[in-house]
Amino acid sequence: MYVRLLSVFFIFLLSCKDEIKKDELSVIDNNKVTESNYDLEVYDFKGFEKFLNQSDDKVYVVNFWATWCAPCIKELPYFEALNESYSNKNVEVLLVSLDFPKNYEKKLVPYIEKEHLKSKVIALNDPDANSWIQKVNEDWSGAIPATLIYSKNKRQFYEKSFSYDELKTEVEQFLN
Repeated sequence: MYVRLLSVFFIFLLSCKDEIKKDELSVIDNNKVTESNYDLEVYDFKGFEKFLNQSDDKVYVVNFWATWCAPCIKELPYFEALNESYSNKNVEVLLVSLDFPKNYEKKLVPYIEKEHLKSKVIALNDPDANSWIQKVNEDWSGAIPATLIYSKNKRQFYEKSFSYDELKTEVEQFLN
């Protein structure tokens, strides 16, 4: 009886371990978070780097943020307003989440859905921040919020929070 009970317990433990692995795999599958209505694209830095080097006629506003960063959350509506107001002026806003992968499904995606974010949101999942932060901008300390605004002819990095007027003023410099 004891051996049988121990066998059942051991099988239970193994099956729980397999369920945990299945859940982890369902969160990120083919660079997308599943189990939600929102398809969050997830990149390591090598995959993400293309978003920093577009050479077409658009102005790109790339904001680095996280749901756990209060100043980031405070300024996100300004990026959304910019995205809406400047979409016809060839401006593209990209919101790059630095949230931890374990929080994609329970914090990040619900936030995106709750706030009805219209800008493109991607997650950057590359734990070796010391290697890629300097590739975004050599003066970046790694603090967020941080924003890169660039076009094919100009590039400017900001390690600060923005008001809507400040953000609009900076983007206008790229349009003139």
